[in-house]
Amino acid sequence: MPGIADIRKEYKKQALLERDVDRDPILQFGKWWDDAIKSEIDEVNAMTLATATASGVPGARIVLLKDYNERGFVFFTNYESRKGKELSENPQACLVFFWKELERQIRISGSVEKISFAESDAYFSSRPKDSQLGAWASPQSRVITEREVIDERATLYQQQFGDKNIPRPDHWGGYIVKPDSIEFWQGRPGRLHDRIQYTLLKEGGWKTERLAP
Repeated sequence: MPGIADIRKEYKKQALLERDVDRDPILQFGKWWDDAIKSEIDEVNAMTLATATASGVPGARIVLLKDYNERGFVFFTNYESRKGKELSENPQACLVFFWKELERQIRISGSVEKISFAESDAYFSSRPKDSQLGAWASPQSRVITEREVIDERATLYQQQFGDKNIPRPDHWGGYIVKPDSIEFWQGRPGRLHDRIQYTLLKEGGWKTERLAP
């Protein structure tokens, strides 16, 4: 059996050249997103969300992209979770997509803010009922004594709401990451990968640069 240091993969499917990328990184993201959808990648919208406390202690976890547009990239969570508290202290984040089937990675960095209550309400109402109940039942990131605590809370809210519409709890909603930097990474042979970085300019528009692998 190979050791950890012996595990490696040679990337050789595609290239990423300046002449092939869009001048707008959101449009470029859309092109790669469409490629990923067509490739039927499992959990295509899964992304790493990295945050940090006010003192710089980092945290990272997988969340799901639920929308993107010219404003930024949207995900939903419990505002009182660890990530919610870190974003309250330090409203900056980094997102990373890794689509191994396409040998591609996208890194998005920028400021974060909550989306409107109306937008959060609209998405919450579209969720399966079990997920809606879960948002009420879970005191996310807090220490609990045993699994039964969550099961009992879920049963309690099931009884409370019954067949009625379940409202969005005040502690749950969406965030948008408003990018100031987006990097597109395409795996290449010999670890000489292609990296194209977009940086938001103060006067508007984007600067595009190639980074060394």
